Amino acid sequence: MTTKPPSTVQEFPPDSIEKKAYLSVSSIQTEEPNDRNRLGYHVWRWLMTKQGTLEQAVAESGARLHISRAEAVKIIRDELARQGITA
Repeated sequence: MTTKPPSTVQEFPPDSIEKKAYLSVSSIQTEEPNDRNRLGYHVWRWLMTKQGTLEQAVAESGARLHISRAEAVKIIRDELARQGITA
């Protein structure tokens, strides 16, 4: 039996909503990388649907943050604003 190499990861285009959502959380320290991915997914979902608030999206992610949720929301808002997205 042989082992095949893993599939390549396809990056999102730089101007896509997905890339901007995940970039907005990239500097937030979390317990594990998967926590940051979950947080990015919830920010993306919030940007797409605008259901609830950004604060609720951060709380729903269940990400284990090394900073307070309020600080995380501020970082995300600032990064989204820098990218031209009002949150």
